[in-house]
Amino acid sequence: MEIEDAEEHMLLSMGPQHPSTHGVLRLLVELDGETVVNLAPDIGFLHTGIEKNMEAKTYTKALVMTDRMDYLSPMSNNLGYILAIEKLLGVEATPRAQAIRVILTELQRVASHLVWLGTSALDLAAMTVFLYAFREREYILDLFEMVAGQRMMVSYFRPGGLWRDIPDEFVPAVRHFLDFMPGKIADYEGLLKNNPIFLKRTKGVGVVTAEDAIAWGLTGGCLRGSGVNYDVRKANPYCGYEQYDFDVPLETDGDVYARYRVRVAEIWQSLRIIEQAINKLPDGPVQISDRKIVPPPRSELGKSMEAVIHHFKLWTEGFSVPAGFVYLAIESPRGEFGVYLRSDGGPKPARVHFRGPSYVNLASLPRMSKNLFVADVVAIIGSIDIVLGEIDR
Repeated sequence: MEIEDAEEHMLLSMGPQHPSTHGVLRLLVELDGETVVNLAPDIGFLHTGIEKNMEAKTYTKALVMTDRMDYLSPMSNNLGYILAIEKLLGVEATPRAQAIRVILTELQRVASHLVWLGTSALDLAAMTVFLYAFREREYILDLFEMVAGQRMMVSYFRPGGLWRDIPDEFVPAVRHFLDFMPGKIADYEGLLKNNPIFLKRTKGVGVVTAEDAIAWGLTGGCLRGSGVNYDVRKANPYCGYEQYDFDVPLETDGDVYARYRVRVAEIWQSLRIIEQAINKLPDGPVQISDRKIVPPPRSELGKSMEAVIHHFKLWTEGFSVPAGFVYLAIESPRGEFGVYLRSDGGPKPARVHFRGPSYVNLASLPRMSKNLFVADVVAIIGSIDIVLGEIDR
């Protein structure tokens, strides 16, 4: 970052451990009084080498590493990676597995938006919303534990389907969630939507025009808050999203408040999708029948030597994927989550690279913050909804 006036201006180092930076993020801020002259994000404090490490693991074993990138939406990370593998393999999950994937990734979207809502409101001193939002998120994490045995690092989606079918109590629990969640959203709206302090801190702050949003590569709520109608679920449907009736929420002001309005509306739309998927959840298997990709049922292991051999080879050697490369994108809670996957024909990926929405959206922070007060930077960071695990990787 070029310093405009080193003599008169103050250089402020925010972070890397700061309550408003939503992770281990350092910001170098040049200030003229309280006005931001220049700002530069300093990233890399959580670098783990996930992409390189995945090259040393089989396709299935590398799945667990995707949980740890955007740790607020592991279901979405799993889905993007699994769909890329299936595209290279030329297989498609069963209708029941696809519907369950939709239900869980939409629940993940709601859970992620609840964390964003609670923490970004907390940054602006709205403590109650934070407590309410995390209360409802706990219910969703309980649903994840019900199906995956884990609340966060789920690794539930597998190449060719799911780890296992959902338990009998899952559908009633989701229906209960759909019953009580609308009242909770109304509570959040009652606390924030017309709150004069919240309006003062968010309206007209961090404005991004539609042209700039496209030029900067923004996606998700950051893009749609500027009035650009782009959602991967509509533009390039996957998992049967074209079968579901839902809207893409849009706002045109492009400020912090517009991004807040878009994400709250997205929670409503996710509830619509989940309800449709639950109502027409098909029967049938949750895994394809190719024993070279998915393990045989446990019941076959005691009576079929061929099943035992498939099971042994699958977990010791993995499965080979035809040589080639793919790029596949999904709509994660933060925007377009893309997976580039290249195979050399072996059982391990030759190259994995992720297009993370947090990384791209964070790059717009200096432009959004320029000539605003330093206190506004706190509101803007919350509104772009970043997760540093995905940025640093």
